[in-house]
Amino acid sequence: MNTPSIYGLTLDQLEAWLLEQGQKKFRAQQIWDWLYIKRVLDFSEMTNLSKDLVALLSDTFLLQPLNQVVVQESADGTTKYLFQLEDKLMIETVLMRQEYGLSVCVTTQVGCDIGCTFCASGLKRKQRDLTAGEIVAQIMQIQHYLDQKGNGERVSHIVVMGIGEPFDNYDNVIAFLNIVNHAKGLAIGARHITVSTSGLAPKIREFAENGLQVNLALSLHAPNDEIRSRMMRINRKHPLKEVMAAIDEYLEKTNRRITFEYIMISGVNDRPEQAHELVALLKDKRHLSYVNLIPYNPVAEHIKYERSTKKDILAFYDILKKNNINCVIRKEHGTDIDAACGQLRSKHLEKATK
Repeated sequence: MNTPSIYGLTLDQLEAWLLEQGQKKFRAQQIWDWLYIKRVLDFSEMTNLSKDLVALLSDTFLLQPLNQVVVQESADGTTKYLFQLEDKLMIETVLMRQEYGLSVCVTTQVGCDIGCTFCASGLKRKQRDLTAGEIVAQIMQIQHYLDQKGNGERVSHIVVMGIGEPFDNYDNVIAFLNIVNHAKGLAIGARHITVSTSGLAPKIREFAENGLQVNLALSLHAPNDEIRSRMMRINRKHPLKEVMAAIDEYLEKTNRRITFEYIMISGVNDRPEQAHELVALLKDKRHLSYVNLIPYNPVAEHIKYERSTKKDILAFYDILKKNNINCVIRKEHGTDIDAACGQLRSKHLEKATK
């Protein structure tokens, strides 16, 4: 990385930087107003700053660190973006239209090392972490896209569930959360933000101490170690007993409900006996548990996996409900485009190497 993105600075960090440059501290709030309220696309549009300060900002920071390469829009309004970073690496971001508002799914790493055998994101190993500025820029790029449409729409929700393991890039993700949540910036409510982890138990504990009111989701996908270790390599390092102990600690400290993500794969994790195992696993925490059953998006490179049938998904759902486990079958988005996380990037990279 050469030039940092200005979106990576918290308000306090921007104030400190301005003071170091011999500028007035209050300029930070003016700059943030231009960035997040007026949402300008060039430093030269910050008309209440001196020409010298505008030049200094332009020389020091990138305002648009992402270059839009591909946009795919689904019939249901889901929009998938392929962005190129300053160093020419590629990431994906997704805009989803929900009943409750506009939700953006952000990426936190270029590639992923967690090793989930069903996932397109892990087809390409991690090349680097994204900076906080590059993660914030994904939200801003999509907000600019909405602004240009002129319908007055705003990003209202964020899910940190794109390419990469957020807790493997912990410090940058926490900085991102603080920036987008700040009342003087985008002011996206903490309870409208969800961070997903594959189960890095020490980071779950650290997150519990953080004090952010952000929601947590665990990519569970299996009710026992035998199946989960086959599906997710990370389970060999942090097995279910360790992960669930960290979840218990998180629940005790925060008293916040946690979502358990569960991708439904035919013949792998969707049998009635596995539903009963899941009930047993969550029984002592069901008052703060919410299971999200996700129909699997097939990936060409993982032909051994198929989506569970509607009948099997409903049978699984019924067992959970009858045992007082809060659950829902997730509504699908973008099924007519490269819907699975990482698919668009993988396809683009394959074409580029041919």
